[in-house]
Amino acid sequence: MIFNDRVIILKDGKRCILRSPKIEDASEMLEYLKICAGETNFILRYPEECTETVEQEAKYLQNINNSEFDLMIVAIVDDEIAGNCQLNIKKRMKINHRGSVAIALKEKFWNKGIGTAMFNEMINYAKNRGCIQLELEFIEGNDRARALYEKIGFSIYAERKRAIKLKNSQFLSEFLMIKYLE
Repeated sequence: MIFNDRVIILKDGKRCILRSPKIEDASEMLEYLKICAGETNFILRYPEECTETVEQEAKYLQNINNSEFDLMIVAIVDDEIAGNCQLNIKKRMKINHRGSVAIALKEKFWNKGIGTAMFNEMINYAKNRGCIQLELEFIEGNDRARALYEKIGFSIYAERKRAIKLKNSQFLSEFLMIKYLE
C-alpha cells in the first residue's frame, strides 16, 4: 500500500517526511538496516546478517508498496533515512482482524517524536482496513521501546523466555504486546 506523504515537525524543530519507501531507496535502506542492527541488541539480527542485495531489497520494497494488506512508512530527516515502521495485516479470513507492527530508528533520531508519529499513522491505516487488533514484540531490556508502546496503548500479554540468544550466549526474553482498536 502506498502511504501519502506527510510532514511532521520533530521535537528539535526539524522537518521529517513520512512516506512510502521508493525503489531507489533500496541501497540506502540496506545501509540503514545494518546501522540499526549494529546500534542495539534489540533488533532481531546482527549487521552481518543484513545480506540482501540492492535488487532483492528493491523487489521487497516494491512488493510492500504493491500490497493491499501491508504498509511501510519511511521517516526522512535531512534527506537521510531516520527510521521505518511496517504493518502486516494477516491475509487469511480467520485472522485478518489482526496486524503485526515493527519499528526501527537510527539512534541519533531516538526521542524526537518519529516513533509516535509513525505508530499513529499505522494505527489509522489498520483501523481503515478493518483491523481491530495490533500485535508486536519487544526484547527484554528495551525499556525505551516498551515505554513508547505502552504510551500508545499496547499492553503485555505473554513472555517468550529465552527467545533471543546473543553472541555472548546471554538469553533474553521477548515480550508480546497487543493493542485493541475497538
